[in-house]
Amino acid sequence: MRPPSELRVSKDRRTLTVLFDSHAPIPLEAEFLRVVSPSAEVQGHSPEQRVTVPAKRNVAISKIEPVGNYAVRIVFDDGHDTGIFSWDYLHTLGHERETRWQAYLDELAAKGLSRG
Repeated sequence: MRPPSELRVSKDRRTLTVLFDSHAPIPLEAEFLRVVSPSAEVQGHSPEQRVTVPAKRNVAISKIEPVGNYAVRIVFDDGHDTGIFSWDYLHTLGHERETRWQAYLDELAAKGLSRG
């Protein structure tokens, strides 16, 4: 996947908009990005180890750091900074956002957790 033509963080630091050539802009909320972070801390090393991350409703993006020509590291204001978001993963999140978000909300409910 080619790199996006632009990554834009909103003024309130709560939305990252990803622009790929010939695609509509993909707005991704900081909370969503935080709870689907590709880090081992969130995803674990197998599906059984995946963690449901609660109470991130008010998380914001502190900064974005390039990782080679294939990804960015998103640093969140809660200190989380180990997720490397590849262009492919950001593209996938844009296309699967509704499904993944609903799955997250369902997991929170099933575990008695909240968005905070």
